[in-house]
Amino acid sequence: MHPIHTTLVHKTLEPQSKVAAKAPALILLHGRGADENDLLNFAEYLDERLFLISARAPFPYQQSGGYTWFDNVEMAQPEPKMFSESYEKVIRFIEDVKKGYPVNPAKVFLCGFSMGAILSYAISLTHADAIAGVIANSGYIPEEAPLKLDWNSVRGKPFFISHGLYDPVIPFALGRRASELLRDANADVCYREYEMGHQIGEENLNDIMQWLTDHLNKGAAPHTPSIGQ
Repeated sequence: MHPIHTTLVHKTLEPQSKVAAKAPALILLHGRGADENDLLNFAEYLDERLFLISARAPFPYQQSGGYTWFDNVEMAQPEPKMFSESYEKVIRFIEDVKKGYPVNPAKVFLCGFSMGAILSYAISLTHADAIAGVIANSGYIPEEAPLKLDWNSVRGKPFFISHGLYDPVIPFALGRRASELLRDANADVCYREYEMGHQIGEENLNDIMQWLTDHLNKGAAPHTPSIGQ
């Protein structure tokens, strides 16, 4: 499918199993120094009903190549201007995806890693109605960003949160804090810690797969994966 014109360079993968005219969608937001190809490496392991859209961060990452969503002032404090620009681009990107691709606008999930997870949290706490749920890996809630977070809006909203216990980039304590803040806001939180660093490991990926499939099956007939999924 030819990519739509929108705020972010991106790639798409159409569902392998079409059960409706408009598919549930998963928007993938990579971490610093990666690009739109990074999280698509997990595509073959995800539910085959999903329309996958993987976005590229807007700023080149000079230190090692790839792209970044923002710079950091210090730990857990994004640089305000870059953060705001990326945030606004992702908001518009989600709107454009819903209008430009054959996806169910009520079943658009976000999946972010590291900086992508931070932005996913930001979207969920300011535009909760725009998304069906969030998968946040190795990130934190950007409490210091120039945003007005609406904690009431995430009541009942599903979140899958994961973090490595040995993460040298973003301490796992920040993942725990995110889960605690969201639980206090009465969100539907599934929190997992793993014996790993700053990454998505096999056990982590298996849990993401199961969580996504469970939420896609809510209100729908149970799905039986095809052989090899």
